[in-house]
Amino acid sequence: MKILYGVQGTGNGHISRARMMAKYFTEAAKTKTLEVTFLFTGRPEDQFFDMECFGDYLHREGLSFVSLGGEVHYGKTLYANKHIKFIRDVLRLDLSSYDLIVSDFEPVTAWAAKLQGKKVLGIGHQYAFAYDIPLAGASFLSQLIMRYFAPSSINIGLHWHHFGKTILPPIIDTELKARPTDGHVLVYLPFEDQEKVSALLRCFPNQKFIQYSPELSNRTAGNIELRQPSHSGFKRDLSAAKSVICNTGFELISECLQLNLPILTNPLRGQMEQLSNAEALQQLGYATTLNMLDRNAIAQWLALAEKPPSITFPNVAKALVNWLIQGDLDNPEQLCQQLWNDFNISHAQNEAPVISLG
Repeated sequence: MKILYGVQGTGNGHISRARMMAKYFTEAAKTKTLEVTFLFTGRPEDQFFDMECFGDYLHREGLSFVSLGGEVHYGKTLYANKHIKFIRDVLRLDLSSYDLIVSDFEPVTAWAAKLQGKKVLGIGHQYAFAYDIPLAGASFLSQLIMRYFAPSSINIGLHWHHFGKTILPPIIDTELKARPTDGHVLVYLPFEDQEKVSALLRCFPNQKFIQYSPELSNRTAGNIELRQPSHSGFKRDLSAAKSVICNTGFELISECLQLNLPILTNPLRGQMEQLSNAEALQQLGYATTLNMLDRNAIAQWLALAEKPPSITFPNVAKALVNWLIQGDLDNPEQLCQQLWNDFNISHAQNEAPVISLG
C-alpha cells in the first residue's frame, strides 16, 4: 500500500499530529507492505525543524495565512501567497502511483487529488467543521476557506468532544506525562507581538515563564526564559509546566488537557477555527478564554487558575493507522465509537466554573 500524506505546515499542530501518525506507520511497515510519503507546505522548507521521523519527505510552497498583532490579515494573506506557483504545483503533482491520498488540511495534495479524480481522506481538526459543532466568528469568507482550502472526499474530523457526530478524539502523544518541576508557566503565542508578550510577563516578576516563538533567540531575560522552537525542548517544558498561556490552536490545548494543565487561551482574532475552539472550550468547561491579552486578566488567572477535568485521550493515531491499512474508509462510525468508549474524563468535586475573561 502506497500513501501520500499531505500536511499543512503553517502551524506546528498539524506537524505534531503527523509525527504521531508517522510513528505508527513506521511500526505497521515492519509487518505490512506499506510506503508512506509525507508532503509539507505552508512555510519555507528551511523553517521546518526536527523532521527526521518523516524520512525523505516532499515540500511545496502551498498556501498560508498572514497574521499581525494577533489577528488574521486577509489582505496581506491574499498578496503574500503565490497563487500561480500553487496552481502549477497542484497540476504537476502526479498521484498515479499512490493507493491512498490523505490530507491534514494541506491544499496541494487535496486539490491535486480532486483534479485527478482520486478519493482524498481529510484527517484533522478543520474537517470537524463539516458537522454541526460549536461555531464562532464565522463569515461567508471564513466558511468558504474552511470548505475549499483543502477539500476532501471523506472527512475524519478531530475534536475534544464528538458532539453527537462522527468525530474522533485528538491525535496526541498519549505517552506524554506531567512531570512538574519548578512551577513555570509555559507561554506559546506565536501570532502575537513577542515584545509585547514579554512586557506583559515582566509585570509578574515572582512568576517564572518560558516563552516560545520562532522570533526569539535562546536567552534569559529576568523572570522569562526565551526559547526558539524545538520539538523535544517544548515537550520537556510543557510536561514540567504548572500551567499554559497560548493561542487557541487545537493540538497544544489537546496536549494540555491530557496533562491536566490549567489553560489561559487567547484566540487569534478573525480566525474562525480559533474563535470556535474558544467557544467549545467554554461550553465544555476546559479552559479560561480571553478576548485580548490583558495584565489584569492574566493576574486574575494566575491567582485563581483551576485545573480542567482530568482527561485521558485514547491512542487515536495507532487506531487510525490500523483502520487506514484495513481499507474500510467509507465506514468510520465503528472506529469513532470504539475511540470514544476508550475516552476517560473525571470532574473534580466542588470544581469552580471556568470563566471567560476580557
